[in-house]
Amino acid sequence: MYVKFTGGAGNLMNLNWFKFGTGTPTSGGDVVGKLFAGYQGWFNAQGDNSPNGGWVHWSKNSSAPGAGSNVNFELYPDIREYSKLYQTSLANLANGTQAKLFSSYDQETVNKHFEWMQTYNIDGAALQRFGADESDTPNNWKTNRDSVAVKVKNAAETYGRKFYVMYDITGMDASNWVNAVKHDWTTNVVNNMHLTSSSAYAKQNGKVVVCIWGIGFTDRPGTAAEHQSLINWFKAQNVYVIGGVPTYWRTGNNDSKSGFMSVYESLDMLSPWFVGRFGAADVDNYSTNQYGPDLTYTQQRNIAYQPVIWPGFAWSNMTGGPTNQIPRLHGDFMWQQAYRLKQLGINTGYIAMFDEYDEGTAIAKAAENSAMIPTNQYFLTLNADGVAVSSDFYLRLAGDINRMFKGQIPVTASHPTTHQ
Repeated sequence: MYVKFTGGAGNLMNLNWFKFGTGTPTSGGDVVGKLFAGYQGWFNAQGDNSPNGGWVHWSKNSSAPGAGSNVNFELYPDIREYSKLYQTSLANLANGTQAKLFSSYDQETVNKHFEWMQTYNIDGAALQRFGADESDTPNNWKTNRDSVAVKVKNAAETYGRKFYVMYDITGMDASNWVNAVKHDWTTNVVNNMHLTSSSAYAKQNGKVVVCIWGIGFTDRPGTAAEHQSLINWFKAQNVYVIGGVPTYWRTGNNDSKSGFMSVYESLDMLSPWFVGRFGAADVDNYSTNQYGPDLTYTQQRNIAYQPVIWPGFAWSNMTGGPTNQIPRLHGDFMWQQAYRLKQLGINTGYIAMFDEYDEGTAIAKAAENSAMIPTNQYFLTLNADGVAVSSDFYLRLAGDINRMFKGQIPVTASHPTTHQ
């Protein structure tokens, strides 16, 4: 879930102008005042007994990842805690371990991820849901996707985490995407998989939660009228609707279509997408020109605000782009975002992403250094910026962000999270 954008932050304003925002009350539900992470759950491997029957997302085709052109992911996971792993065609890791990878199809793997959420103080996961359609004709991809969704439900229940469905409308058919989402929600999410009946399914203000990601983006389907009709349809069923919206939703330019303001204002919660928009040097600009005005606007209209926080970004193996494109700076970049948000009084957040190893935004455990990656292929490692950090550092950092948001630790410009 990445949207490329190169626009600047606009004219600077006095940062302190917004410093004393009160934020949204934390009571009344599972999402407001909480920290969630996006969960892809889209990795498959040959031999995992999934309907897909091959390597998905790890490689550019169904064959095993191998050195050169067939590697599709940027960060190599720390594989030491997985009970099921699958052999790639990459050389051994520099520490001598075979280069294996996990599959999201395995319940054990999903359990491990939700165990980490519990251990490291992340409140829950937004389960990415791709490719809704009106047809009930089964296919391997849909069967795989739905199986993982049930495994997420199981894991969330087991480890006391919350989850909600996030529809990503990227690439959907512009002629029927609204009916496709409606059909999928009713037939699959509610009736067949019973996700919303789970004790772990997130509720806010007594309503089950759904997110529609892609509302108003210039490169996503849907007119304002279509988006409004879908939001109204969900609300008529007593559903709390989050909108994954463009960075520039409020001004209706750059990455946002014009004429969507009434749609944005009809949402229960707004979650602007910031991944890839800026680096560490521009966080303060974005705080001044996006976070602060966004918060003021939403507070005045009683809309909850869930900004996206992210650790860094790169996708050189996927696209051939630059390595370490937006550096993590050993946690300083991610903490700086959270610190500025908290200064404004914001205590709700969405981390992009938990397991996005493809685009280098994962906070889940990853290779610390060159000893933990194959010897014959480039991967981004967590020490890329010159400071050694443990493989769980970004999970621990996220946990501390959550504590800061909840007022459990002091608001500090530098993160309290130890690198090791």
